Amino acid sequence: MKRVYYLYIFLIVLLITGIAFSFSFYKKADTFDEKLTEAQPSSSVPTYHFALIGEEMDHDYWRLVGDGAKATESIYDVFIEYVGPSRSNPEEQLELLDMAIKSKVDGIIVQALNDDFTSLINHAVDAGIPVLTIDTDSPTSLRSAYIGTDNYAAGQLAGEALVKDTGGEATVGIITGSFDNAHHQLRIEGFRNVVDQVEGIKIVAIDESNITGVEAEEKAYTMFSENSEITAFYGTSSYDASGIIAAANSLNREDDLYVIGFDTLDENIDLLQNGDIDVLIEQQPYEMGYQSIGIMLDIIKGGSVEEINHTDVTAIRKADLANWTREKDETP
Repeated sequence: MKRVYYLYIFLIVLLITGIAFSFSFYKKADTFDEKLTEAQPSSSVPTYHFALIGEEMDHDYWRLVGDGAKATESIYDVFIEYVGPSRSNPEEQLELLDMAIKSKVDGIIVQALNDDFTSLINHAVDAGIPVLTIDTDSPTSLRSAYIGTDNYAAGQLAGEALVKDTGGEATVGIITGSFDNAHHQLRIEGFRNVVDQVEGIKIVAIDESNITGVEAEEKAYTMFSENSEITAFYGTSSYDASGIIAAANSLNREDDLYVIGFDTLDENIDLLQNGDIDVLIEQQPYEMGYQSIGIMLDIIKGGSVEEINHTDVTAIRKADLANWTREKDETP
C-alpha cells in the first residue's frame, strides 16, 4: 500500500515539475516576441525580422558582432533581434534558437558551438526559416552558409608567428577557451599543424579557461608551477592572454615569456603596446555581423550566395600599432 502511495506522490511531483517547466518556457518565448513589438517604431514595421544568437552578450567581441548587424537595420529595412546568454552557455543558446524557431522569424543567424546545434538548425530549415552560421560553423547541418573566421587558418597563423619570432625554439603551454567549442579546437589544430613540424618546439600542457580571464590566470599559474621550463603561451580566446600575463607577473616570469593571444580588445591592445603580449590574432567581429545581414537577405531572395564566407584574420605585433585602425572604424 505504501508503495502505491509513494508512486502517486512521485507522479504528482513529476506533473507539477513538467507544468512549471512548460510555463517557464512559454514566458521566455513570449518575452522573445514582446521584444520585437517594443523595439519597432509604431508607424512602420520592418520588412524582415532576423534573430541573431551570439555566444555571450557581455563580451566585447560579441558586442561588436551585434553592433555590425544592427548598423544595417536602416539600410535594409530589417529588425535584428540580437540575443544571447550573459555568459557563454551553449544550452541557453539552444533554448534561444528553439524560441526563435517558434517565433517564426524570417531568418536566423547563430553561432553553432557544437554538434548539438545541428538538429535544431535542421528543424529551423525544415520549418522554412533560413539559417546562417556565424563565427562557428555547423558544416553538416542544413544551414545555407557560414560567415566568420577560418579558425583553423587562424591557428596556423599563430603557429607561424611563434616559429618565426622564437627561431623555432619554445616550450609551449596552451590555454583554450573551451574543450567543447569547435572553433577553439580548430585554433589548436591549426596551431599544432605548424608547430608539430618544428623539432625545437614542444607543447607541454593544455587546459581550458571557460572564456574567463580569472580561470585563464589560474590555469596558467598551475602550468607555470608544474612546467617551469615553459617559455611561451598560446591563448585561443579573448581573455586568455590577459590571464596568462597576470599569472606571469605574479611569478615574475613576464620578462622571458612569449605570448600569443586572440582579439583586439582594449586590454589586449594595451598589453601589446606595453610589450606583455607579443602577437594578437585579430578577427573581424563587426564585419561578420554587418555582412551577415546582406547574406541572409540574398538567401531569402534566392540570390547567389557563397557557402563559406571567411572574414580577414591577421597577426598584429607592437610595431604594427602605429598604422593600425580598429576594425569598426573602417567598416561602412
